[in-house]
Amino acid sequence: MHARDRIEAEITASGGWISFARYMQLALHEPGVGYYASGARKFGADGDFVTAPELGSLFGRTLARELRAFNHILEIGAGSGALADVLADGREYLILETSADLIQRQKEKLGNRVRHIDRLPEHFSGAVVANEVADAIPARIVHWTERGILERGVGRGLSWADRPATGELLAAAKQIEVPTPYVSEIGLEARAWMSTLAQMLEKGAVFVIDYGFPRHEYYHPQRATGTVMCHHRHQAHADPFARPGEEDITAHVDFTALAEAAHEGGAEILGYTSQAQFLVNCGITDVLGEANAENALHYAPIAAQAQKLLSPAEMGELFKVLAVGKNLTDPLMGFSRGDRRASL
Repeated sequence: MHARDRIEAEITASGGWISFARYMQLALHEPGVGYYASGARKFGADGDFVTAPELGSLFGRTLARELRAFNHILEIGAGSGALADVLADGREYLILETSADLIQRQKEKLGNRVRHIDRLPEHFSGAVVANEVADAIPARIVHWTERGILERGVGRGLSWADRPATGELLAAAKQIEVPTPYVSEIGLEARAWMSTLAQMLEKGAVFVIDYGFPRHEYYHPQRATGTVMCHHRHQAHADPFARPGEEDITAHVDFTALAEAAHEGGAEILGYTSQAQFLVNCGITDVLGEANAENALHYAPIAAQAQKLLSPAEMGELFKVLAVGKNLTDPLMGFSRGDRRASL
């Protein structure tokens, strides 16, 4: 069965409508048909998109400087295993992965250097790393209109269909001031995920690295059509119904919502800044300096990685780093300058 058929069947069984979050869940994660459940290559130059660890080792080697103080690392959604390949240096390294296909690829790459788990531990002390995970957590879509607040879901034929918003979604939407008409996402599942991570953490930090904004920028009047994006063969577009099960579907991250959820889970906000500022604070220039600039064949690819990671026109500004934690005595180096937590 194709993902489209599976989704259409559920829409019919549900009376002609499902939430967009449910659509994302089926299109991305449904066993056998979802994008992340399939065997197609997703990461890297010959996949659909490139994450920071896929560019090369520079990102991981720089992040490793921040993580030196932690004896245990838990990576959520490890993709191809590129980041774990750099960070797994003999410490306990756990990976929580939902895709059986990706688990197999990670095991082939990493062997016994890591240990896979199928659910979050009840308690954890160490560093939790989630790089480009939150954007793929299914999000609900809200349509603010002059006649009321609607939830935008998916109807028969894979088409947009609105119905009155209710419950927790309606309550959350009422807290957001936007002009009408206005369409955007509210990540209720992402909030619950972050709260769970905070409650799990006994001592340590959670690092969420992703593209997104603080709330006042997320719901900007000029961003009135939302942030849903799809990625296929390194091309981005905004039609989530084009290739269900065959391409990535994401929504930008509301970092204010994640910070609030972490606080409710008992964690404190340790820092929030751009990826570029975080990497500079962690000493990416020192890592670059370890490369031989006189050897052009060796240095040029590393310099190109730095350009992608740091440039405001690439990943440097759109990508942010949020860290929350418990019971840490020393400040994190990644937020020593340019900490934007006051903007959350």
